[in-house]
Amino acid sequence: MKKLKIKKGDTVYVNAGNDKGKTGKVLTILKDKDRVIVEGVNLVSKHTKPNPKQPQGGIVKKEAGIHISNVNLLDPASTAAKPVPTRVGYKIEDGKKVRVSKKSGQEIK
Repeated sequence: MKKLKIKKGDTVYVNAGNDKGKTGKVLTILKDKDRVIVEGVNLVSKHTKPNPKQPQGGIVKKEAGIHISNVNLLDPASTAAKPVPTRVGYKIEDGKKVRVSKKSGQEIK
C-alpha cells in the first residue's frame, strides 16, 4: 500500500500543467491512480443527459484528477498573499508521527 504525503482537506499548490500557479483544497484522493482532485483546478466540461436533477441536461464544469507529483503542499507558515510550496517530512512527537514542513519546520495540521 502506498503512503501519500498529501491528505484530503490540505491546501496545495499546482506546480505543473495548464493550471500551474493555482492553489486549492484537496477534495478527493484517488490512491490507486496516484491522483488528487483539487477544488477549482483542472476543470473539464462534462456533457450530461436530462435527468431529474437537471431537467435541461447540458454541459457541466467539473474538476478532474491531477497527478499527485504535480502538486505541493502549501507551507503553513506562508501568508495568503504569497503562498509558498513545501515538501513534507515526518517527525516523532510525544510518540506520534506528525507531518512537518521541510521549509519552515512547522507541524502540518
